[in-house]
Amino acid sequence: MIAIDPQQLADRYMAQWNLPDAAERRAAIERLWAEDGTHILHPPAEIRETAAELGFDHTTLEAQGYDAIETRVARSYERFVEKQGFAFRARPGAIRLHGAVRFGWDAVSTATGDVVGGGSEMLVLDDSGRIQTDYMFPGS
Repeated sequence: MIAIDPQQLADRYMAQWNLPDAAERRAAIERLWAEDGTHILHPPAEIRETAAELGFDHTTLEAQGYDAIETRVARSYERFVEKQGFAFRARPGAIRLHGAVRFGWDAVSTATGDVVGGGSEMLVLDDSGRIQTDYMFPGS
């Protein structure tokens, strides 16, 4: 495994969610992610509750590969950055343990600077240091 500064990786990872330009966003994704990388989101409570009401005993939201991850990041940008005025940033203290990086992140109001949400992330890296699997836990 190549040497990677976990905080730099966390900062670059969070920066992709704030990029307004689609071409820059795609380039960032291709630099960060393995081609077959997978983003796995622990869904918000309301999605889990709705799924349970429909008879699903579990929910997993996944995007795999550059195109699907690009769609996921673009939709998040449109909803949270563009429409709601948030920016995402990594918290200090990212930790690397072999091929995994764990860090927390904040959603910040660009109008007030207030933290309005956040979560935690567990990135599993491939041998070249790109994201193979991303486990996202909003609200934690």
